Amino acid sequence: MKTLICEQPGRLSLAERPDPTRGEGEVLVRIRRVGICGTDFHIFGGSHPFLQYPRVMGHELSGEVVEAPAGSALRAGQPVYVVPYLSCGTCRACRKGLTNCCRRISVLGVHQDGGMAELLAVPQGNVVACDGLGLDAASMVEFLAIGAHGIRRGAVAADDRVLVIGAGPIGLAAMIFARARGAEVTALDTRQDRLAFASSAVGVDGAERVSDGLHARLARLTDGEMFDVVVDATGHAGSMRGALGYVGHGGRLVLLGVVSDELVYADPELHKRETTLLCSRNALPADFADVVAAMAAGQVPVSALNTHRAPLTEAVEHFAAWSRPEAGVIKAILEL
Repeated sequence: MKTLICEQPGRLSLAERPDPTRGEGEVLVRIRRVGICGTDFHIFGGSHPFLQYPRVMGHELSGEVVEAPAGSALRAGQPVYVVPYLSCGTCRACRKGLTNCCRRISVLGVHQDGGMAELLAVPQGNVVACDGLGLDAASMVEFLAIGAHGIRRGAVAADDRVLVIGAGPIGLAAMIFARARGAEVTALDTRQDRLAFASSAVGVDGAERVSDGLHARLARLTDGEMFDVVVDATGHAGSMRGALGYVGHGGRLVLLGVVSDELVYADPELHKRETTLLCSRNALPADFADVVAAMAAGQVPVSALNTHRAPLTEAVEHFAAWSRPEAGVIKAILEL
């Protein structure tokens, strides 16, 4: 089968590998779409903290069933999406239903080889039928679920004023699901093109660019009260540290990004707000279900989100260009 391999930072190759063999309890999936995530660009750039090379990337996956275990409800040819978080099922977090933060979690395309390949064998519990959804939309379910999970973690409600920092794909997903809960949403980013997209495609209530006088502008926007929920989706340590300054008293700060740096906050600033500080990792089955329901309800601008696409066989020539900010990529999809 054709496989795209990140041999080392900055170097991709298209290679032939043996077809996988379906193990007991696994489903063999013919991959049809692979969404490219910021994680993949970090792997390509050599800045991902949890990775060893070489690696077959790809965790935003949709495809069709080739073969399923006897007795499975899945049938050959059925369209599916893949939940890429392989949890152990036995640790305390898993026993509490928190499979997204399993102690021994293995994420396809990160901790083990993923789906930038023609075929993939996956545990049956990680393969979900998506009849009627469409393969493009199905490949977007995972990244949207991460945003939906962050909003769930922040307990966003209809009367909340929400600031989402970072208008990349995960930040946009958080905006979509905060709006779906009826919250007033403001987008914050360094790039005007991303803010324009958040306004036109997602329909945020406000969009602010990072520049001098930002804190004063946000204070005026909120009558000096700041925000009930601040979601930082930048994966940038400086932004994650500074996000506390935008949290209102009694508010929640949700960290969607992950960095290898230390994050230090002044205790008086945390305490005087009685701040709730939350980290958000991956997503849970309920988040995936919320995404599919939102797609069915027309609340997700699927076509607008997919800004770039190419066949897997052309990925080597496109990947470096797509990783550059000036390319304007929101969501690139590889077709197989």
